[in-house]
Amino acid sequence: MSETKTHYKIHPPKQRWTHLALIVKDIDASIEWYAAHTHLELMTKNEDDSGYGAWMGDPTEVDAPFILVMAQFFEGKDPFSPAVHGILGPFAHIGIEVMERDDIDQIAEKAKAEGCLALGPVQMPPPIGYICFLKDPDGNNVEFSHDQGVYEEARKIWGGTTDSA
Repeated sequence: MSETKTHYKIHPPKQRWTHLALIVKDIDASIEWYAAHTHLELMTKNEDDSGYGAWMGDPTEVDAPFILVMAQFFEGKDPFSPAVHGILGPFAHIGIEVMERDDIDQIAEKAKAEGCLALGPVQMPPPIGYICFLKDPDGNNVEFSHDQGVYEEARKIWGGTTDSA
């Protein structure tokens, strides 16, 4: 049995939700798209014998980071081969809630001009809210919503403040 080695000194204080991983065809195009259309920033980009990897996240969320992981495998290096990688859609999606209703209109307008608007903007019944869906460069759905209620409901059910601040 090979010896295992711990590489990092800091670990989460409990089991926690940390990331969503996507396979991408062009990691640089995906990094650029997510940086242009979301609040995510590039945290790190790496290359090894299998391909490229990138982590994007919200730099203000260091105490509870949630990272978008992207991988682009080199030809013949995909460890899941010959399995076909699916995309998030038509309902499966990455969800991002925005602060103002007008943000949805602005996001949708920019996406429409760039040819990546998939749905909306449209008002849906509670708890969904006002939404639009965009397609990333690989065809994955990214939902932007306003007034979805995630923060208020979590505070009502699990405790904490219901202030909007």
